[in-house]
Amino acid sequence: MQAFHLLGSAPFYTNSFLLLTKAGHAVIIDPAAGVQEYDKILRDHGAVLTHILCTHGHYDHVGSAGVLSREWGAKIWCEAADCAGTQLFPLKSADFGYGEGTNLSVDELTFTAWHTPGHTEGSVVLLCSEYLFVGDTVFQGSIGRTDLEGGSDRKMEASLRKFAGLPIPKETQLLPGHGDFSTYGEELETNYYIKAALRNA
Repeated sequence: MQAFHLLGSAPFYTNSFLLLTKAGHAVIIDPAAGVQEYDKILRDHGAVLTHILCTHGHYDHVGSAGVLSREWGAKIWCEAADCAGTQLFPLKSADFGYGEGTNLSVDELTFTAWHTPGHTEGSVVLLCSEYLFVGDTVFQGSIGRTDLEGGSDRKMEASLRKFAGLPIPKETQLLPGHGDFSTYGEELETNYYIKAALRNA
């Protein structure tokens, strides 16, 4: 597997990731960067985009999904709850949603999804090998906002407790939707919001 980190435009600078399999298939997690940036990597490596995986449906995470899907014939994964066709949730539909704790395989890559509502109703985290893509559920030392449409303090607290109990090695790299990277273990040990959720259990 080859992994590439791309950034969306200002002011959000959303983290986006492109993974290439040994067979030349590509997976994008949160297509927030410009279409041409993905196209260049794909064409430089002779790869074909087949899967677009969205951690949630906010516009700063899915901006290039539609164009890339049409251009490459790639399928889009996003929870139906986050496909409202609005300014905040621009996707009107997706090809697939995620089954709780189920696996999605793309050649040698296996993604495991867990639902983590709170930032949005359809938020998920995705584990692939040593990478945990958490969208806006958890940031380094913080969590995603719960005061936007579809957000919920109560559901976020429950999701953080679930998050803390996931069967994931502590050294797994935590890749959030915004800001710096961390590890799963570091967030369990130092993230105030996760620790508070566990105290309130």
